[in-house]
Amino acid sequence: MKTLEITLKKSLITTTPKQRKTAQAMGLTKINKSVVKNDTETTRGMIRIIAHLVDVVEK
Repeated sequence: MKTLEITLKKSLITTTPKQRKTAQAMGLTKINKSVVKNDTETTRGMIRIIAHLVDVVEK
């Protein structure tokens, strides 16, 4: 199965509560922190919510 490396690149300070909760649920708490997740529809949906804050690399 494909995996995605997701890195938080921008601050969560000026984001909406939904965006903050999504980032926290993915394990992204600090700038430049990366997590590896399976490439599923759920993960892609979460990425869409915070796409302007993260960088995604397919592996």
